[in-house]
Amino acid sequence: MGEEHPRKRSRQNFEAEGRHVPLSGSPQCETSKWYFSKEEIERFSPSRKDGIDLVKESFLRSSYCTFLQRLGMKLNVSQVTVGCAMVMCHRFYMRQSHAKNDWQTIATASLFLACKAEDEPCQLSSVIVSSYEIIYEWDPSASMRIHQTEYYHEFKEFILAGERLLLDTSAFHLLDIELPYKPLAAALNRLNTWPDLATAAWNFVHDWLRTTLCLQYRPHVIATATVHLATTFQNAKVGSRRDWWLEFGVTTKQLKEVIQEMCKLIEVDRRRAMPPPRRELAWTIPTAIKPVHMARPYPFHGYPLQFHRQPGIW
Repeated sequence: MGEEHPRKRSRQNFEAEGRHVPLSGSPQCETSKWYFSKEEIERFSPSRKDGIDLVKESFLRSSYCTFLQRLGMKLNVSQVTVGCAMVMCHRFYMRQSHAKNDWQTIATASLFLACKAEDEPCQLSSVIVSSYEIIYEWDPSASMRIHQTEYYHEFKEFILAGERLLLDTSAFHLLDIELPYKPLAAALNRLNTWPDLATAAWNFVHDWLRTTLCLQYRPHVIATATVHLATTFQNAKVGSRRDWWLEFGVTTKQLKEVIQEMCKLIEVDRRRAMPPPRRELAWTIPTAIKPVHMARPYPFHGYPLQFHRQPGIW
């Protein structure tokens, strides 16, 4: 009897219900369009049709990004591979619903697939064991149970089913994902930026991949806007011309639009991180009650929003 509960929980958490969704040949999967408007993301995602509102979906996106970061660190894979897996998940859930596809299954399969796409070998067995241990970290026996043949093979089937679903949903386009890292490195080298500014820009890009910016804007646009935002926060100057971003194929209108979105994301995170206002309580809180720690959806690096804007930029 003691072994039935973990197996039932495992099946509940890792059953890939999305295996019953339309195949890649159906009209629903328009693989040629991987960039969406803000309205499409917020109002017309597949999850919205299944009754999941924007707040809940944002929390689910944050959950699988946090999970992927932890899994990537446990497996000792590069940040580029982790970022690639995040984008895979973001794109997948613009084609499929959170209500029908368990995010832990999809996230685990995404990282395994990202290792292949980024040519960073990682054994499936390591992915399976590490993922299971993170998900069941509350259970001291999980690390031993996953090494049992019965549990291991069952969990393995769920992950492989998730991988097939990812590939089928994207018609194998997930294997060719462009990230902002390369255009960012090219921009930083070309502009000859100093180390502190480069570090700030890299940190920003890590954070943007946790959001839906990668579903709205192309990598070179995100990279260019990130450099501009970092220079503004640090009151620095780069490039030999005031409108240096034009050299990277980004118009002033695009740059302004993306930076406004970035600042909104930072402001949302800042508000969530602020402590609640103190109130006079009419009762005492029992000391036995422990606070519940929720995952932060957008773990930005605490940059203030009141920055010094360079005059005449726009």
